Amino acid sequence: MKLRTLAVALVPALLLATTACGSSSGEQEKNAQGLDKVTLTLNWYPYGEHAPFYYGKKKEIFAKHGIDLTIQAGQGSQKTVQATAAGQTDFGWADTPALLSAVGQGMDVKSVGVFLQTTPSSVQFFSDKNIASPADLKGKTIASTAGDALSKTFPAFLKANGLAAGDVTLQNTDPAGKMAAVMSGKTDALLGFATDQGPTMQEKAGKQVSYLKFAEHGLSFYSNGLIASSDTIKNKQDLVKRMVAASSEAWSAAEKDAAGAVAAMAGASQQLPSEKVLTDQFNATLQLLHTDATKGQAPGINDEADWQKTITVFADAGVITKAESPSAYWDASFAPKG
Repeated sequence: MKLRTLAVALVPALLLATTACGSSSGEQEKNAQGLDKVTLTLNWYPYGEHAPFYYGKKKEIFAKHGIDLTIQAGQGSQKTVQATAAGQTDFGWADTPALLSAVGQGMDVKSVGVFLQTTPSSVQFFSDKNIASPADLKGKTIASTAGDALSKTFPAFLKANGLAAGDVTLQNTDPAGKMAAVMSGKTDALLGFATDQGPTMQEKAGKQVSYLKFAEHGLSFYSNGLIASSDTIKNKQDLVKRMVAASSEAWSAAEKDAAGAVAAMAGASQQLPSEKVLTDQFNATLQLLHTDATKGQAPGINDEADWQKTITVFADAGVITKAESPSAYWDASFAPKG
C-alpha cells in the first residue's frame, strides 16, 4: 500500500482511539490485568527513532508502571498535536515547533517532556552533489513540505549562514514524496530529519547521503517529545507521571541495548525500514537526547533555558506570533527522576 493511501486509511483508526482514552474524570479504561489502556500516537509511521517505545512495551517497562500501551502510527506532528488536544489519543509524540504553533492557535495541549533536545532537522542530499557547506546550497532546488516547521525555519537557517531565501528554490512536495524527488534527480536535496529519510534513501539508491544539520550550522532547538491534552494533565496526573517515567526508563534501557531495541520493532508497520536502516536511524537519534544543560540526566528532563531558546527561535521565524513563557507550552511537574 502506498504511503499516501495508508495515511488516509489511518484516519478512522486514529479517531477510534477515543475509546481507549477513558474519561475526563480521571478514570482510565483498564485491561483484563488491571493495567490502564493507553494510546500513544507517533509523529509518523514507525522508524528507528521510535524503538524505545516498542522496546519498553516488549520488556514490560510500561506494564511495570501500570500501563498497557498501544502505539499508533501518525500522519505528521501537526496532526498528532491536533489529535492529542482533541482527546483522540492519550499521548502524542510530536515535534516541539508543531506544539508551539498549536498552543499559539489556542489548542489545549502541552509538552510533558522533550526527549530529542537537539533537532535532527537537516538538508539531505547525495554526497556526489559536492555540497560541503550552507554556501553550496546557492542555486539548488530543495524538496520541502509547505507549512511544516522545517520549511518555516529554513529561512532562519539560511540567514544564520549568510544566505537569503531567494538563493535557493523550494519545491513543494508532500512528505512521502521528498525522497523520490531527490532520488529521481528532480531536486538536489530535501528538508527532513537526519534520523529519518537519509538512511532509507542511502539504502534504496545505493549512494552515500550527506547532511547539513541545522544544529551544526547555527540553529539548534527542541524536537520530539511527549505531549498530552490539558484535560489529561489536569485530571489524570498520576497516569501522566507514570507515562513519563516509563518512557524515560524505556529510553534509558533502549540506549543500553540498541540491537534489542531495533529488534523490538519487528512487525510494527508494513512500511517498516530494514533492520540496518532502523539501526542507523536509532543510533543517530541517540545523539539528540541531551543539551549541555541536561547531560548525565535521565531522558526527558528539560532545562527551562533550553525551552526559552527554542521559543525564541520560532518566534523569530514567525512560527508563533507571540512568545509565551516556557510554562505555556511545557508542564515541568512530571519530569522523571534522575
